[in-house]
Amino acid sequence: MKHLSTVNLFRNALLTTLLALATLPVAAQGTTDNEPSKVTVVDDEACGCELVYIDGIQTTERNGLFGFKREDGSIISEPVFKFVDKFHGDYCIVYSDYNQCGLLHRDGRMILPLEYEEINYPSDGIIRIKQKELYGFADTSGQIIIAPQYRAASGFNEGLAVVAIDIDSNQVSYGYIDRKNTIRIAPQFEYANPFEEGYAIVKRYDRFGMIDHQGHERTPIKYIEMTPMHDGTFFAVDAQTEKAALFNKSFKQLTPFIYDQVTHYSEGFYVVRRNDKVIFLNLKGKESKGMYDAVSGFINGYSWVMKDHKYGIVNRKGKIILPIEYDNSGYRSMEYLYSEGLFMIEKAGKFGFADTRGKIVIPMEYQSALQCTEGLIPVQKNGMWGYIDKNGERVTDFIFDLASHFEWGRAEVVYNGEVYKINPGIECVKNCKTFPTIWHR
Repeated sequence: MKHLSTVNLFRNALLTTLLALATLPVAAQGTTDNEPSKVTVVDDEACGCELVYIDGIQTTERNGLFGFKREDGSIISEPVFKFVDKFHGDYCIVYSDYNQCGLLHRDGRMILPLEYEEINYPSDGIIRIKQKELYGFADTSGQIIIAPQYRAASGFNEGLAVVAIDIDSNQVSYGYIDRKNTIRIAPQFEYANPFEEGYAIVKRYDRFGMIDHQGHERTPIKYIEMTPMHDGTFFAVDAQTEKAALFNKSFKQLTPFIYDQVTHYSEGFYVVRRNDKVIFLNLKGKESKGMYDAVSGFINGYSWVMKDHKYGIVNRKGKIILPIEYDNSGYRSMEYLYSEGLFMIEKAGKFGFADTRGKIVIPMEYQSALQCTEGLIPVQKNGMWGYIDKNGERVTDFIFDLASHFEWGRAEVVYNGEVYKINPGIECVKNCKTFPTIWHR
C-alpha cells in the first residue's frame, strides 16, 4: 500500500520524514509562479535575433555573465551575474557563483547582497535566508529581522514559521516563531508543517496530527499520515487499517477509512484509489459515478479517464463527454490532450479533434498531431508536417520534417534539416535566408 501519496497533492507541503538538518518548505508570496507570465517576443533586425521579454523584462548576456533590461531599453542591471532566475513579481534571485546569491529588485536595487548560500522569495512579506549553514529572515527592504541561527526553518505562513531548535547535542525539535523571533509554539515535535488555512500538521512519535495557531491539538496525533488542509478538507490515514478518510475543517469525518491512496486534487475533486480502481471524490466526501483504471484529474473542467487501456473524457458532473474507446499511444497528459476547446483523439493510429460537446470536428485522418495553440494545430500527413486551423482547414502545405505548436507567437519547423521559426501568419522570423517558398493561407 497502502499509503497516502501527497507528492502531487500539495506542492508546498512535505510529509516525508525530515532529517535533522534538512530544510523545511517555503512558499513564495507575490510571485507569478501560479499565473502565466506575460511574454513578448520582439524581432531585433540589428542582431537578427529574437528578444524575449517576460513580464516586461529581458535577460541579457555578455561574456558569459547575465543582467536585465526593460522593454523600453532601460537597464535594470548590467550583465554581472554568473546565474540568474527569472523575476518573481518584483524580485529575482541572482548568483555570483554556485554558492553565493543575492536578491535583485526590478528597479535595479540589490535588496540582499551576494553573500548568502540560499535565499527564498518573500512569503508573508518575509524572506528566508541561509548563511554559514544557518537560517534567518529578512524583510523586503533587505533589513535582517532575525539573524541566521536555525539549522532548519520554513518560510512564514499565516504569521508563523517552523524552526528547528536544538534540545541537546543529539536532539532537535520543531516549534513555531513569530516575526519578532518569539517562540509561539514550543519546540516539541519531530516534524512540523507550515500553517495552511489556519492549521498545521505536526509529527510526534511517528504519528501525525493537526494543531491550531495556539498549539492546541485539533486532531489527536495518532495518524500515520495526513494531508494539509485544502479548501477546508484533509485526509488522514488510520494506523490500524492503513486506509484514508476525508475530514472537513470542523474535523468531522466525511467518509469511512476506505481509501488506499489519494493521488491528487484539482478543481474541487480528489482523485482516490479504492480496491484497485480510481474514483473522483468531491469536498463533501461524495463519490462521482464511474470507477476507472486511471484519470488525469480535472483541468478546465475536464479529465481524461482510462479503462481497459482505452481513454475517454468526463466533465466535473461525471458526464462522459467522449466515450471510453480512444487510444493514447503517446501517453499524452491532459494539458496536451485538451487545448483551446478541442480534445485530441486517437484511434487505430489516426488523430483528430473533438469539441467540448463530444462532436468530432476534425476527422481522425492524421498520422500524428500536437495540441491546438494560438488557433493553429500542427498535424502530420504522408510523413510530413503542416498546419490546420480549428475548423480543420489546411493552413500550409505539408512540407516540414517536423513542426511544433505555437507559443508566444512562435513555432519551430524543420525543413531539409534546417530549423526555422515562424509566426502564426506562417512568416519566417528567424534563420530565414533559406526558408522555402510555401503555400499558406
